[in-house]
Amino acid sequence: MNGKLANPAPLGLIGFATTTWLLSMINAGWMSADGMGIVLVMAFAYGGTAQFIAGILEYPKGNTFGFVAFSSYGAFWWTFALFVEYFHGKTPAGFVGWYLLLWGIFTFYMWIATFRLNKAVMLVFLFLWITFVLLAFGEFAGSSFLHHLGGYVGLVTAVVAAYLSAAEVINDVNGRTVLPVGPYSA
Repeated sequence: MNGKLANPAPLGLIGFATTTWLLSMINAGWMSADGMGIVLVMAFAYGGTAQFIAGILEYPKGNTFGFVAFSSYGAFWWTFALFVEYFHGKTPAGFVGWYLLLWGIFTFYMWIATFRLNKAVMLVFLFLWITFVLLAFGEFAGSSFLHHLGGYVGLVTAVVAAYLSAAEVINDVNGRTVLPVGPYSA
């Protein structure tokens, strides 16, 4: 053992990416809401739990950003799954819009924090912020267009997060940059 701690970020990122992809397929209109069951399973097990574990593992590394991001979005997936399972149809659309908008506000300030990180992380948070805003305003306006557009931006978010996860694993295993992430440049 070399004493080096494993990087939990790729686990959190791929849990986020795969769950986001599945939900965004429904939001974009590619799949019907009949597929929501698999999204809920992923939201609890991979998007929620794996991300939360990644967040907890960022804590001893002293990575405040990783701790807050992974723990928070892991909790997002748990709240989403619990809402859909137990409260969907019992909550006014406007209130769902507020739920999404609050996550958008959180994502916005997390996006600002990425300005000192690599460009791939910055893109994940930028696209996620846009996704939340589109979905929130889709709820407020009752607009299927905005909802579908939010789904498409969510698909882009998932692809960028999956790429970043792959880059962090592949680059670490190879001990060099194989998949670039666009390092921060002041």
